Amino acid sequence: MPSGNMFRERKMGKPSGAAPGSRDWTQIYAIYGLDQLHTILFLLFNAVLFTVLSLLYLTYFNPITLFFHRLLPIDTARFAAGFTGSVTALSALCLFFASGHFLYSSLPLHYDVAQRMVGSVNEWSTVKHALDLGCGRGILLNAVATQMKKEGSSGRVVGLDRSKMTSLSSTLRTAKIEGVGEYVTCREGDPRRLPFGDGYFDVVVSAVFVHTVGKEYGHRTVEASAERMRVVGEMVRVLKPGGVGVVWDLLHVPEYVRRLQELKMEDIRVSERVTAFMASSQIVSFRKPSQHVIGPGEVRLDWRC
Repeated sequence: MPSGNMFRERKMGKPSGAAPGSRDWTQIYAIYGLDQLHTILFLLFNAVLFTVLSLLYLTYFNPITLFFHRLLPIDTARFAAGFTGSVTALSALCLFFASGHFLYSSLPLHYDVAQRMVGSVNEWSTVKHALDLGCGRGILLNAVATQMKKEGSSGRVVGLDRSKMTSLSSTLRTAKIEGVGEYVTCREGDPRRLPFGDGYFDVVVSAVFVHTVGKEYGHRTVEASAERMRVVGEMVRVLKPGGVGVVWDLLHVPEYVRRLQELKMEDIRVSERVTAFMASSQIVSFRKPSQHVIGPGEVRLDWRC
């Protein structure tokens, strides 16, 4: 992690009063279902396939050695058969581990990090409007709504996603199950051109979403980076002066920090790294300045850039 002016980091703890440990993953699953299901099933299928191949290697080791012996000397053939069987068994273990980690990241970790993100905002009782960008199944969305309800806020949280309204209706159902339906509304929209006016929200949050924007260009391309930066600029644009943004995402957090610095955001904080979905993830929080004074040689920033 770079030091100095680029990052000001701290360990983002769990919010007071929140008890993510009071729920196990089965309870979370019962409400929200399972994200990344196709990925987990794909990994499990291949893990089982490689396990079966490993057992076949173990059972028919001598015939397999004879097969290799057609191409190689006998000692080399035995080594090749043993090495191939070992790699197959190791691949099965790695695939089982990967599927388990995707399951953990999709449910317990996502729920736990949502509580930490909520805890990054000091005062919820005065929040009137909050936005969850890329709300998905609603884990973070409902965590925000629950905190607003707990603090006695009269505001609402908007969940915005690129999904069809059928998916968003299921998100609203989870809010009702959590007892915060009156605090939540959902809508479909483009995160690169948010359908909200400047300075509308007191708080903007997003969980493992921004990295998916521009993926049609490839994650490491200049075009994809530009798309992600547009999203960061939009988050800043719709924040009120003095408002707080909190983003948990994979891989590209240093990019976001540099963009936030360019946009003159204050109190930029980055959490420790956490492995999620087999990739490095971090939480970055920031505050929009209460006012932006234009000095000599400065120009007013356009958040849409």
